[in-house]
Amino acid sequence: MRKILFLSVFAAAFFAAGCTNENADFPREGKISIPFGRPYNYADILVERAVDGDTLKLANGERVRLIGIDTPEMHESAKLYRDSRKSGQDIKAIQALGRKAYVFTRNLVEGKRVRLEFDVEKRDRYSRLLAYVYLPDGTFVNAEIVKQGYASLMTYPPNVKYVETFKQLYREARENKRGLWKD
Repeated sequence: MRKILFLSVFAAAFFAAGCTNENADFPREGKISIPFGRPYNYADILVERAVDGDTLKLANGERVRLIGIDTPEMHESAKLYRDSRKSGQDIKAIQALGRKAYVFTRNLVEGKRVRLEFDVEKRDRYSRLLAYVYLPDGTFVNAEIVKQGYASLMTYPPNVKYVETFKQLYREARENKRGLWKD
């Protein structure tokens, strides 16, 4: 079935590009455009809302997972329970920290236009976009959340472009007792 679908799409694109038996030259790169989905301008897109401290929902309906950072969970999830077991912290305490991180992220980006920068991988296993996010004034959102003490580091190679920056900001936030490190 997949093979038939692929061949149908290929044939439609081939003929749409003007290739027939009389004109057997295959179109050069860039001449075929298959109209699947809608292209989005990730250099200027609206953040509809913050889902939590490290995930955003865009106006086009897509979710963005901020690369390189991890905020405490505020929603009931398997990760919340794993984090509780690993850290020895109470679930309610983790959720309270997660709400603080969420409020910070919400105030920083919600209802604002942003620019997305991608690393090696564009999507995660949940089909979320993986991105570094920037506000129009140049504020690097991922870094700002770490700098103000609302996130830990979470690095998954090959998406490691700013790992050294994040490490430095994380160290400074903890040393200066910012954000979640106040107590």
